[in-house]
Amino acid sequence: MQIEDIQTVLIVGSGNMGQQIGFQCAASGLNVILYDISADMLEKAMGRMGKLAQTYISSGRLTENGAREAILRIKAESDPEKAGCSADMISESVPEDPELKGRTFAAFNDICPARTIFTTNTSSLLPSMFAQATGRPDRFAALHFHDTRFTNIVDVMPHAGTSKETISLIEAFAKKIGQVAIVLQKESNGYVFNAMLMTLLESAQTLAARQVASVEDIDRSWMGVMHTVVGPFAIMDSIGIDTVYKITDYWAKKTGNPQQEANALFLKQYVDRGDLGVKTGRGFYTYPDPAFQKPGFIEGAKHEYTGA
Repeated sequence: MQIEDIQTVLIVGSGNMGQQIGFQCAASGLNVILYDISADMLEKAMGRMGKLAQTYISSGRLTENGAREAILRIKAESDPEKAGCSADMISESVPEDPELKGRTFAAFNDICPARTIFTTNTSSLLPSMFAQATGRPDRFAALHFHDTRFTNIVDVMPHAGTSKETISLIEAFAKKIGQVAIVLQKESNGYVFNAMLMTLLESAQTLAARQVASVEDIDRSWMGVMHTVVGPFAIMDSIGIDTVYKITDYWAKKTGNPQQEANALFLKQYVDRGDLGVKTGRGFYTYPDPAFQKPGFIEGAKHEYTGA
């Protein structure tokens, strides 16, 4: 395939990142099929497209008419046969489980045309962990997006069996939808930015799990010193605490690291309550008006020392 041949993108998984990737593709003039096994999830996802459109309008990236046209290019579909039969490219954003991802791609390998390029948006897994399960390892690589509302950086991570033609096509696709591709020379957990970010998030989790400092004070420390508008726990709220938990729990079980296990338990209490972050309105902070965005957050800390 040539880049001009990619006209229809299938988004597998209608969660937060699936919605963002789908809207970015639609805003760039492509037809988008948003697939999920849950019709209820699809309905909620389509309802959130209007909020994404407003973000693009307010930042000047789209006119109101352009945003309306983008939404019209997005079709929700819960039938895998209908979703995959005309796809030129797949962007997968299902939960961080290599077996689940492998099964998902294997199912679509039987449905999609031979030309279809498969990509995974995995945050922490390596494409080689489920490349063979896709049925087309030469036409498969990771294409990882960050928050498309605020950034335009994507990671392209091939595995050893990805063809050079596929890598070039994915890089061209990224450019077509207004993204800047960082092409990795070899597989590496967490890509580039995420590898650095996960170290930050793990450190923040450890401090909170060990009760060294409060969630708010850990964020204040980072925000105050680095002059950022968010801290690590606000970032986790944006990612989704359930996603962060699954990644943390996966690596805790894989490595047997007791501190990672403690961090996973710390996150699990939020997941068990359904407090998943921005998408549920409550996580480490309450939304849509979180404390860290209010004036005086850094200066207004109140402490009660409980002893060493």
